[in-house]
Order: sequence, then C-alpha cells, then structure tokens
Amino acid sequence: MYTENAKVPTQDLGGGTTRKILSYSENLMTVELHFEKGAVGARHSHPHEQIGYLVSGRLIYQEEGCQDKELRTGDTYYVKPNAVHGVQILEDTVLLDIFTPMRKDFVEI
Repeated sequence: MYTENAKVPTQDLGGGTTRKILSYSENLMTVELHFEKGAVGARHSHPHEQIGYLVSGRLIYQEEGCQDKELRTGDTYYVKPNAVHGVQILEDTVLLDIFTPMRKDFVEI
C-alpha cells in the first residue's frame, strides 16, 4: 500500500494548523502537520504512543513533568501513552507524527 501525498486532502484544524492523514493500518499511522509561526498545539493526552519528526521548522516541545525543549529541523521526540504534551510553534513548521495504534479519532471525523 502507498499514499500519494499530493492526492491526500488537507484538513484545516484552525489556528494556523493543517493536517494530512497519510498511510495507516490498525496498528500504525503517519500524519503530516503544517503549523504557521505562532500556532499552538494545545496540551493534550491520548492512549497512543507517538513519535514526532520535525521535517522543517522550529518549535518548543512541552511535556508534563519535563523541561520545555526547543527542537529544530531533523529532531524527534517520543510521547508515551497518556502523557500530557503540546507544542508552541516558533517558525513555520512541518511535522510528521507517527502513532501506534492508529488514531481512530482522526479518521472518524
């Protein structure tokens, strides 16, 4: 299976954030996010494991119980299940999020 990014619809999440649901199965999902400078990924939690990869840009990664960390192009982060986390966007940023299991809430909208 493959996904052609150019054919995937973009979802406008508001506040300078858009999302594309890329390839996924019941166990794994890739999601591309575009953030405009100044956007905020509100602190939240979910039962999924997550890895984020900064394709481009710069942000502050925030996780409950951890010191805020500035991340740049090429950096990654890991989110354990149910950890409260969020981001503050310092410049236009493209982020690739990987979830396991897949985020059913993203496709049942």
